[in-house]
Amino acid sequence: MKKAVVAVLVVVVLAVVCLGGYLLWMQSRLPSITVADVDLANIEDGEYIGKYKIFPVAAEVKVTVKDHRIADVELINHRNGRGKAAEVLVDQVAEKQSLEVDVVSGATFSSKAILKAIESALAGAGQ
Repeated sequence: MKKAVVAVLVVVVLAVVCLGGYLLWMQSRLPSITVADVDLANIEDGEYIGKYKIFPVAAEVKVTVKDHRIADVELINHRNGRGKAAEVLVDQVAEKQSLEVDVVSGATFSSKAILKAIESALAGAGQ
């Protein structure tokens, strides 16, 4: 019985250490994830879907382009953890007509995921 308890504790501790290490590794990668602005002059009118995942966050957006302008950005899905505050970025991108907006402090993973999903939608539209 005592060996079983020790074995379970060892497994739990190892799992926590591995998960913590993975999260630290992902966080260290975050600054290297850049968001490129997209030339709207090359994008035809339409609705474009974009997705992006960076553990533990995922985002899916629908970007509506009209007259070479971002008419609307709809957040279809956002698995956000604690990053719900980053959802304001969809309005900021539409208002500024650019992906060059500041990430939301405390919601950096979600900010990057949302912006990369928008970039993905627009980059796919321009092809």
